[in-house]
Amino acid sequence: MDTMLSAFGNMIKSFSDWVTIIFDAPSSRAIVLGVPIRGHLLVEGLLFVVILFLLSQKSYKPPKRPLTKKEVDELCDEWVPEPLIPAITEEMKYEPPVLESAAGPHTVINGKDVLNFTSANYLGLLGHERLQDSCTKSLEKYGVGSCGPRGFYGTIDVHLDCEARIAKFLGTYDSILYSYGLSTLFSTIPAFCKKGDLVVVDEGVHWGIQNGLHLSRSTIVYFKHNDMKSLQSILENVTHDNKRAKKLRRYIIVEAVYQNSGQIAPLDDIIRLKEKYRFRVILDESNSIGVLGSTGRGLTEHYKVPIEKVDIVTAAMGHALATEGGFCTGSARVIDHQRLSSSGYVFSASLPPYLASAAITAIDVLEENPNLITKLKANIATLRKGLSDVQGLELVSDPESPVVFLTLKKSAGSMKADLQLLDDIADNLLKEHSVFVATSKRSTVDKCKLPAGIRFYVSAAHTETDLEKACESFKKATALILAGQ
Repeated sequence: MDTMLSAFGNMIKSFSDWVTIIFDAPSSRAIVLGVPIRGHLLVEGLLFVVILFLLSQKSYKPPKRPLTKKEVDELCDEWVPEPLIPAITEEMKYEPPVLESAAGPHTVINGKDVLNFTSANYLGLLGHERLQDSCTKSLEKYGVGSCGPRGFYGTIDVHLDCEARIAKFLGTYDSILYSYGLSTLFSTIPAFCKKGDLVVVDEGVHWGIQNGLHLSRSTIVYFKHNDMKSLQSILENVTHDNKRAKKLRRYIIVEAVYQNSGQIAPLDDIIRLKEKYRFRVILDESNSIGVLGSTGRGLTEHYKVPIEKVDIVTAAMGHALATEGGFCTGSARVIDHQRLSSSGYVFSASLPPYLASAAITAIDVLEENPNLITKLKANIATLRKGLSDVQGLELVSDPESPVVFLTLKKSAGSMKADLQLLDDIADNLLKEHSVFVATSKRSTVDKCKLPAGIRFYVSAAHTETDLEKACESFKKATALILAGQ
């Protein structure tokens, strides 16, 4: 051990002597252009030369050789691809009941006649004789489809007639038709809301609006469901002393009748806030056209607000009008812009002409029969009265909403547990009482955080006997399922 320490000490002393010799050498104290060059500068210069030499050398790469067939096979055997979709859980394995007849007030499921409260057939026009006649004549004249987008030989005269009829009915300048209800929102919102724009939206909007917002890539701010104080607070916060916000396009997006709660948006307050903070309003009237207002013209008529104060109005035609497709209505600039930049209009095959004919006829029937709205409102009141004292559930929808919505008074602890209880009630109601209702089951991409509930879609075609049976059966099913809770 002593020998090793002695040897190490000698090495240190020898190194120290060499350093001393270098620094004491005459060259280490040379003077170049009047500048003394010390020994440490000489050493640093040598190091710099070495670094340049190393940087100029090519990096070392191991020699290339092709993989053998055995190595290729082994790598292939070890490779595991990422799944295209997430694992399917038990709760995803849901088979909805299959209808075997038209989705009117009564329908057939598994060979059994059931009372139907899952179809948004608000005016009872599904299967109406005049609508079927108009469809038949249109099929004979135009065939089934258009086989082309509106801008590429897919525009048929009945499309223009339908757009003009909708605009005349609602009192707007013009309208534009879409071939699918949800695609109306998927297309209209991104056509106007772009990246960097500011959109303030109700947290309870349905998935169609959510997806339109996602496609727009705008900055999204949610306010509390149907809470005007929350809306005003957010509008104040995003605009107060914010010079950048004043230069952005700014929108408020709401539903007239919320599908996820049955509540009605207070349009008069929204318009007041819109004008105060200088925002634009996009209003989805899918569940209010043909329902609200004395003549069924929707939320603007219900609140007696001039429709010109709402910048953009959209609606699906698969509800009260008992057809399919959707429309957007408003000023000439709003409509013309979509004809050039709305993806659902520019690139999708146009609405089948017989559906456009059915929409025109449905509006005619509505205008000629205002008693349909009166009957619908009476049915809503009757059903609400019968469901007002259901054990363990409470009504949260607006008294004039055609979507009668009930939620649990006391949560089971989680959204999943609540939904399971409500599904059990709906299943019992269908199997034991032949009454078909829907729970607010949401997809994995739906961001709505409102409480789960059970929806009754009320129709003018429901009879008083239908409503009484639904109320009595619902109370029995609820009492049975919630007895142990």
